[in-house]
Amino acid sequence: MFNSSQIDGPGLVRQLQGWGRALGFSQIGVSDVDLSTSEAGLMQWLRNGFHGDMHYMAAHGLKRARPAELVPGTVSVITARMNYLPANTPEGWQALELTRLQRPAEGIVSLYARGRDYHKVMRSRLQRLSDQLADAVGPHGHRVFTDSAPVLEAELATRSGQGWRGKHTLVLNREAGSMFFLGEIYVDLALPPSAAVADHCGSCRACIDVCPTQAIVAPRQLDARRCISYLTIEHAGPIPLELRPLMGNRIYGCDDCQLVCPWNKFAQRAALPDFDERAGLSGAQLATLMAWSEEDFLRHTEGSAIRRIGHERWLRNIAIALGNALRTTADPALRQALVQALASRAEHGSAVVRECVAWGLAQGF
Repeated sequence: MFNSSQIDGPGLVRQLQGWGRALGFSQIGVSDVDLSTSEAGLMQWLRNGFHGDMHYMAAHGLKRARPAELVPGTVSVITARMNYLPANTPEGWQALELTRLQRPAEGIVSLYARGRDYHKVMRSRLQRLSDQLADAVGPHGHRVFTDSAPVLEAELATRSGQGWRGKHTLVLNREAGSMFFLGEIYVDLALPPSAAVADHCGSCRACIDVCPTQAIVAPRQLDARRCISYLTIEHAGPIPLELRPLMGNRIYGCDDCQLVCPWNKFAQRAALPDFDERAGLSGAQLATLMAWSEEDFLRHTEGSAIRRIGHERWLRNIAIALGNALRTTADPALRQALVQALASRAEHGSAVVRECVAWGLAQGF
């Protein structure tokens, strides 16, 4: 472990915060590594099967709550927060996003995924922050994480003053809502932890009530198996029949719980242009997206988080959304366009896609 006895801990944290702002981070904090109070809740969540197909969560078990076991020698965790709303996001953006649900032939991609892949942006800038730290104190043990390993990101964020855990399980900040990414640097430096902040959700349950699939089974308890973000991104197989009508036109992720959260009226625009919306990923018609070949998909999603789900899962999601649109649309011309879009994939090589196409076509009768 690095000998940090001669380091001015508070001064070094202030330096880290200044470097972080220059790199585009919204906030830098520090957490200790004793997450023992979170272990019981983690294990119960796993026993309930709420992690669904995310088997890596169960495989790592309590290592998620024990940073020093994941990265031996770790004594502190530097946490980082980065706002992601595009710079041109208009006032009243939450209401504007919710109106997309009333246009069933339009595909909805979650706000965070409309720009560059945040994994790449966060990881490279966390590494640069680590390099600046090494320049200041000398070589030391460290490892950078951005939603990329068995890390209890929300727990570390709340312990380091980034915000509190909202009832939708996401971290909330009084000055920034929840529209931000999180990242961590595990270090073998003993740094003074940041002060935690109080919970400010009160009696509000807007996020629980709005969830289309009722995936938030209790305050701060999410059954991922019912979550549209999980179903459209993490889940690789057929989507349960009873959940398909509830997905509407959401084809990658779901922002509903964040859109209705009162704290997101304070959400901040991104400091970096990386998260500006890409053409074709916002406001596109489902029929247009269904027509993308695999080459089109790879081209449009180059450098995007969407690419990792692959073309097959992309078509599966769109087929379900087309079926939902067909069921709720009366306009004859639009219905014909929806049917044609579905029929174009009726002979697709994937059994999952073919089944979802058949289901979608059946919604028109």
